[in-house]
Amino acid sequence: MKRKESKTSYPKEKIKILFLENISDTAIKKFKQNGYTQIERIGRALSDEELIKEIKGVHILGIRSKTKITKKVLDAATKLQAIGCFCIGVNQIDLNEATKKGVAVFNAPYSNTRSVAELVIGSAIMLIRRISEKNKAAHEGVWLKESNGSYELRGKTLGIIGYGNIGSQVSVLAESLGLKVIFYDVETKLPLGNAARIKSLKDILKLSDIITLHVPETEQTKNLLHQTNIKLCKKGAIIINYARGEVIDLVALRNAILSNQISGAAVDVFPIEPEKSGDSFLCPLQGLPNVILTPHIGGSTEEAQQNIGNDVSLKLFEFLEKGSSFGSQTIPSLALPPQEGSHRILHIHQNLPGVLSEINTQLSKNNINILGQYLKTNDDIGYVVLDVDRLLSERAIQLLKEVKHSIKLRLLY
Repeated sequence: MKRKESKTSYPKEKIKILFLENISDTAIKKFKQNGYTQIERIGRALSDEELIKEIKGVHILGIRSKTKITKKVLDAATKLQAIGCFCIGVNQIDLNEATKKGVAVFNAPYSNTRSVAELVIGSAIMLIRRISEKNKAAHEGVWLKESNGSYELRGKTLGIIGYGNIGSQVSVLAESLGLKVIFYDVETKLPLGNAARIKSLKDILKLSDIITLHVPETEQTKNLLHQTNIKLCKKGAIIINYARGEVIDLVALRNAILSNQISGAAVDVFPIEPEKSGDSFLCPLQGLPNVILTPHIGGSTEEAQQNIGNDVSLKLFEFLEKGSSFGSQTIPSLALPPQEGSHRILHIHQNLPGVLSEINTQLSKNNINILGQYLKTNDDIGYVVLDVDRLLSERAIQLLKEVKHSIKLRLLY
């Protein structure tokens, strides 16, 4: 006799997926290969109003850095289980609201590290040799062959502000080229190679020939390099920002370049960025000598996008099919072994005293045997994974729906 397959509350063919902002083809292929067929793809970011209309009935949302996920959007997303950020950051999402609603948020914090690090080193070489000026002159028919103001990287001091995934990779590449590497981070980080930790931001600005920023966008990092701090830099220093658009006061940087305090800059991220490719763009640094401006392409390589597509897709599959929340920015992290002969139930609730006790009491009173149980909490919510007897799983679902402070409930398999 053929064994009857387990019921599942979310068969793959019924899961509605919405991908925005030209997410990598790798992710689309991965989902199709794994049996997900209801996939809608829109090649741009959507406004609040547009997204509120589109997100109704969506179970999985895939975005990059331009799409803003606000409380209004999350309020409209009544079936949303998870958001995949196919990029490094998650600051475009209201994480507090996503947490309260039990929506798992996943990102790819390591997948484009190498792409950004390589571009930082490449920009440093271009700036210290003043290549942009010579390139412009050559295109205009002027033979600008001179060595004044052009230097080698070897022997110079690179100051890294933010020694995380990208900053530390820049450190390794820079040292292999003969740079002396120093870094500043608000957290204690283990130096790689011969890199040296500097205790204050002011000191690293004073000591560095080249300064590169790799910090998140927070209230503490907004205008981290402002007029006063930029004046602390070595005369003729170079500044590179491939982090976040708000961390440098661009007007102050413009003035420093015009006064020859700063000899060059490379900027890839801006406080206000156009919505899509081809839109008009204004920046205080436009038209300045020895300045490289790029349209937020630090991680935009074929390799990085493929890695991001693989990484985020895998995390979403693990959550959808196993209940594993490893790598989530909102749901407490649990990686779960399979439990044979059971049905798995996922229960997300407010992190208040007595919820787990009520769950266990209700199931026990109804003679429902718990074959496996996993719990993890953060400040706002608790995440419980229950493996229960197959014959009683439907009754267990009904009981768990009645538990106070429940947020989301799902029968996994």
